[in-house]
Amino acid sequence: MANALITGGASGFGAEVARQLVRRGDRVVLLDVDDAGGRAVAGELGAEYLHCDVSDFDEVQATTAQAEELLGGLDLFFLNAGISTGCGVDEDFDLLKYRRAMGINLDGVVFGVHAALPVLRRRGGGSIVATASMAGLTATPFDPAYGANKHAVVGLVRALGPAFAPQGIRVNAFCPGFAETKIITDIKSTLQSSGVPIIPVDVAGRAVLQAFDSSETGQAFLLQAGREAMVYTFRGIPGPLTDDGEKAAPADPTGIPTGMAEPPPA
Repeated sequence: MANALITGGASGFGAEVARQLVRRGDRVVLLDVDDAGGRAVAGELGAEYLHCDVSDFDEVQATTAQAEELLGGLDLFFLNAGISTGCGVDEDFDLLKYRRAMGINLDGVVFGVHAALPVLRRRGGGSIVATASMAGLTATPFDPAYGANKHAVVGLVRALGPAFAPQGIRVNAFCPGFAETKIITDIKSTLQSSGVPIIPVDVAGRAVLQAFDSSETGQAFLLQAGREAMVYTFRGIPGPLTDDGEKAAPADPTGIPTGMAEPPPA
């Protein structure tokens, strides 16, 4: 049995992952700003609910500590809270909407990881899954700021995975395509009329559990409609060359990498 903390737990992926965890015998604490929704899901599952705005550093720290105390420790963190941006970067730019989206989608993950790490060390390890998006792996012209913060989440996870693996802490990203959550409300009819399939929320939930339980770390788990969740393969970048055209060492004396794996043949 594992103990889990889930942000954005009042609906969508968060609520569904909570249901699936509880069904397999795990215990859950839900965090959200939607108190009515969060309490309803918690009541349904016999779980705990705490109000938390994930863009508020102090609230994240305090509720993580409360959740650890309530369950006697935490093994799994699903950093899932997220919203669409609601503005572009041209004449439609809105600073408040932009800051709100970056605060929830990116700061919320950074703050969540910061709070989770000492908790997981006390358990001897564990698993963090952050909800990114397919938008973190490809261009998102209809919401470029959303694409930017989701790319940032993927980049963060890829850096954290190898950094904390020696401590038994796995960090992965969940990158779904269009799924049956509130975030697609404004574009759902367009997607349906265009024939774009929408991922059922229970399928997304199973993919998150797969990421939780995987031995992988620092990876992006991509989920597309009609496909099994898969670890996304990033193309390597060429490393630098010395003045005489030879490949440089993979790291300088400080341990800072100078290049990644060479790209595969075209």
